[in-house]
Amino acid sequence: MFSFSGILIAFISLVGLIVLHELGHFVLAKKFKVKVEEFGLGYPPKIWGIKFKDTLYSLNLLPFGAFVKLYGEDKKIDDPQSFSAKPFWQKSLIILGGVISFWIISFILLSIVMGLGVPSVIDDNENILNPMVEIIEVSSNSPAEKAGIKAGDIILNLKYKESSFKIEKVKDFQDLIEKYKGEEIILTIKRGNEIKDVFLTPRVSPPSGEGALGVGLIRVGIKSYPFYKAPIEGLKATVNLTIMAVKGWIDAIVNWVTGKPVQAQLMGPVGVFDLFNQASKMGLSYFLQFVAIISIFLALANILPIPATDGGRFLFLLIEKIRKKPISEKVEQNAILISFVLLLILMVYVTIKDIIRIF
Repeated sequence: MFSFSGILIAFISLVGLIVLHELGHFVLAKKFKVKVEEFGLGYPPKIWGIKFKDTLYSLNLLPFGAFVKLYGEDKKIDDPQSFSAKPFWQKSLIILGGVISFWIISFILLSIVMGLGVPSVIDDNENILNPMVEIIEVSSNSPAEKAGIKAGDIILNLKYKESSFKIEKVKDFQDLIEKYKGEEIILTIKRGNEIKDVFLTPRVSPPSGEGALGVGLIRVGIKSYPFYKAPIEGLKATVNLTIMAVKGWIDAIVNWVTGKPVQAQLMGPVGVFDLFNQASKMGLSYFLQFVAIISIFLALANILPIPATDGGRFLFLLIEKIRKKPISEKVEQNAILISFVLLLILMVYVTIKDIIRIF
């Protein structure tokens, strides 16, 4: 369930990411000497503003992000300071500056995480400080799901009658479950800062492809890197997570088209807030890693060739470059409006699903 501190952390984090995204547009516009008419925190109506070097810096009432207004962005203006008067490559970088900023944020956060210590998947034979067995998947209608176990839970102990076993290896845990099939056991699990006991009975004859509890397991430990290696590992992690996210999207689309079960699910603001709320309880490294992952997904979503995104704006710019003449303002505006309405409908749909799932 949501807590006030969790909601506050989620809100500040998401708004912060959006502000830094807009800052990417702003910095590159200034770099290429495009006049920035306004840089606003929040959305109108305006509360306060100050003008400095031709740019109005404003504070607005609706605190849901930020915006940058560029001179000559919406219509062609024959002026050296106009966005429309700049060469194709400069306009492209300005448009994609927000997307680039998301990847830079992810790289910085993951580099910090690598220095602090990053939760890493390890095998049972690897010696590392404080190894843990983590649940990464819970099957539907399994004993684990019925007992309230969730993905992300850490298994600390297994108890059977008077015996108690500390769990540090996946194989040891699986052997114990096999031994106590059909018998009631107690698992001591850690979820964020909460530790609790869960009563359940491993199945004697589980369905094909599932274990006696119906969970997927990994062994994790905290690995840290010296300061000179942390940025290299942070860059590797950013690239790898981006590739994994793209592969995940492709797999989901292929499965959907071919009629196979789609494991991924769309998530709206409420669902994202719930994930932020959970991540905020798991420690600084986990939380920073989670924000970095969200930043990567925002970058990928924003680069999609949909008119309402930066990727869509870049697509229009590319078409204009190929055609060697501008696209009709009316056509562009209508395309943006239609895509925005469709995205809004989709957002309402997934938000309703998130509310039903969480509450």
